[in-house]
Amino acid sequence: MTAYIERLLGVDAIEARRVQKMHFHGSGTTLAGLMRDHDVDPHHFMGDVHDIPLDRLTRDDRLVTALSRLPGRKFIHTNGNAEYAWKVLDRLGIAAVVDHLHDIFAADLTPKPELHGYQKLLDQFGIDPTQAVMVEDMVRNLGPAKSLGMTTVWVDNGSERGNHGYDDAIVDVRVTDVGEWLESILKDDR
Repeated sequence: MTAYIERLLGVDAIEARRVQKMHFHGSGTTLAGLMRDHDVDPHHFMGDVHDIPLDRLTRDDRLVTALSRLPGRKFIHTNGNAEYAWKVLDRLGIAAVVDHLHDIFAADLTPKPELHGYQKLLDQFGIDPTQAVMVEDMVRNLGPAKSLGMTTVWVDNGSERGNHGYDDAIVDVRVTDVGEWLESILKDDR
C-alpha cells in the first residue's frame, strides 16, 4: 500500500506510510480514505496492492479439518477483494470449506466496522445473527456483530490495532489460534 501511495501522490516512503496509516486509522481502511480524498479507483487499488506473492502462506491442515467438522455454513466477511481473499483461502487449504465470501464490493465499498456490510451479508443469506459466530482479528470489527446478537471471537494474533477498543462486553471469546480453538470445542464431538 505504501508503494501505491508513493506513486499516487509522488511522495517518499515515509510520507506514504504516514498517509496510509492516517487513512487506515481515520477511515477504517486505507482504501476508504484514498477513495474519499484522492478519488482512487477501488478496483485498481485492490488489484495493485494485492498483487503480492503468497508463498509464505502454507496449508493449515488442523484448521481445514476443524472447519470441515464444524456444523453450519461458513462465510468470510473481508475488507479486501474476493479475488485476493480466495487466493489466500486456497493457500491455507480452506477455500473448499467456505460457503461464501462477502468482500468489500459486496458490502458496497463500506468497510467493517460499519454495520452496512454485516447487515447485507445477514440479509442476503438469511442468517440469524443469534445463531452465528463472528471470528475476527480486530476487536473494533466485532462491535457491530455483537450489536446484531452474534457470539464474538477475537483472534489475538498481534495484528495492527487488533486490540484497539477492547471491551469485555464485545468479546465473548479470545483465542490466539483458530484451529486450536476449534479443536478444543469440537473434541467432544468425535
